[in-house]
Amino acid sequence: MKIAFLGTGQMGAPMAERLVDAGLEIAVYDRSPEAMAPLVDRGARGATSVADCLAGAEVAFACLPSPEVSRAVALDPGGAIDAGDLKVYVETSTIGAAAVEEIDRVLGGKGIAVLDAPVSGGPRGARAGRLTTMVAGRRDAFDSVRPLFDAMAGNVFYISETPGHGQVVKLANNMISAACMTATSEAAVMAVKAGVDARILIDVVNASTGRNGASVDKFPQSVLPRTFDYGGKLSTMYKDVTLCFAEAKRLDVPMWVGNTVVQLWFQAMCEGRGDDDYTTIVKTIEEFASGVIVGDPDPAAGS
Repeated sequence: MKIAFLGTGQMGAPMAERLVDAGLEIAVYDRSPEAMAPLVDRGARGATSVADCLAGAEVAFACLPSPEVSRAVALDPGGAIDAGDLKVYVETSTIGAAAVEEIDRVLGGKGIAVLDAPVSGGPRGARAGRLTTMVAGRRDAFDSVRPLFDAMAGNVFYISETPGHGQVVKLANNMISAACMTATSEAAVMAVKAGVDARILIDVVNASTGRNGASVDKFPQSVLPRTFDYGGKLSTMYKDVTLCFAEAKRLDVPMWVGNTVVQLWFQAMCEGRGDDDYTTIVKTIEEFASGVIVGDPDPAAGS
């Protein structure tokens, strides 16, 4: 089975690496040759274009940064729509249900099964093969590529036969994740400004009902030591919560908390934090609280 992997960025590269290391025949393509180089060194074929990557491939994975790029790679001339041997197209990007539904409608008309399969777990989880993936699409197509998912992910959930459902589940998860990161940041800043040690606060929260993913992992690993290296750009999380809010609006579902989360992360984007690790959302709250610092002193604070 020949496999194409389109997009070898922060998430795509470690995912593709898992497939290469499993001994599979894989071609990779990214607009950045530097992003492909480590995979080529490991044995992947470095392609010169989307069309070259897809040539002869029966299965293609896409891990791309936006709905616009995903649509172009799948539907533009030279993309998946023109790949004569392609049987299964796996969209692992988080791009919203509407984009996936369009890709499924067009590629499905060409006889290509589309699997909507966004992933969660960040670059660390991808490198370790511990991602969670939520897959929606034809069951027979899913079954045919299940070993490939198992090579990349520790948790593989089959959601339904409806492409778009994977996106809904992923967006719901990321809205919850962003909301927990936001609430934990606000609570930590409040406690520190009152004179409480942030590490003690987090210890108490993790032994109590406020325990959440931010308090358990993100704060101890990246916020309290002020390394801000959990993995994942703030702009990516902003994209995801914005897509989630749009999906809720499309379904006529109110999101009062979600709307506030979107606005706060937009504020961080306006402050120029888009390329920073998304745990730096705490800095936005710190600055509004007169420069309170959560955790160890940050030598770069105020820069």
